Amino acid sequence: MASLRVLAHAFRAWRRNLGWAKHEPETPYLADLLSGAPVCLHVGASDGRHSYVMTQVAPQARIYAFEPSAFTFEVLKVCMAWHGIAGRVTPVPAAVWDRTGEMLLVIPKKLSGRMGHSWAYVAETPPEGEARPDIDVSGAELQPTQVVSLDDFCTREGLERVDFIRMDIEGAELKALAGARQILDRDRPHILLEIHPAMLQQRFGGTADQVFAFLRERGYRMFALQGDRLEELSSLMSDVPWKDYFFIHPTRARRLPDGVFRARMAA
Repeated sequence: MASLRVLAHAFRAWRRNLGWAKHEPETPYLADLLSGAPVCLHVGASDGRHSYVMTQVAPQARIYAFEPSAFTFEVLKVCMAWHGIAGRVTPVPAAVWDRTGEMLLVIPKKLSGRMGHSWAYVAETPPEGEARPDIDVSGAELQPTQVVSLDDFCTREGLERVDFIRMDIEGAELKALAGARQILDRDRPHILLEIHPAMLQQRFGGTADQVFAFLRERGYRMFALQGDRLEELSSLMSDVPWKDYFFIHPTRARRLPDGVFRARMAA
């Protein structure tokens, strides 16, 4: 039985979803990407708000929601059950990496004393110094967690195609994409990716430009919101601590639903 703390967090998430409140500004654009019965990978699922939106814009979607935090995983399961979509969303208690195995989940503690589960990230060893180089925190807790590569997961589950990936993993973007090479090259899925330059550099030994180059070399085009307008970009935005970017492959353009992405890809 879920704890009162889990139920309280799940209730807040469930209520926000019903009112489409506190969703990222990119969220409405999922309707311009998804239709039919897409297979979606929600990496860093947290309380499942993007999973919920996917089921609303594509009711036949099959969603696999990866969440490594033991607490947040319970919140995710309860929230999806309350929305009546547990049968369409498969929670996966794991982080995503470039290989399958076990690592540590670093869960920063906020200055308020509450745990920052949404700021958590994976590490091979306990971090030295501040748990987060980009956010003021007062310490961290460590939790063992399973990690899996998306290629391994799709092979194990027999997923013959992937249509969409939402990824928000606090700096591990390059590692996770490296573990998804096969499905990226096979399926060219649409991607909504939050990129964390400081975390990439200081905790994962990579750069945001390497993430962009990895996808650009595979032919992807990049889009992002600038103010209230979606624009195609040729480089990452340098004046933000983190940012969501859409990556769309030209070979998928003709199968996009009518909307802004189909119009921009045809231009």
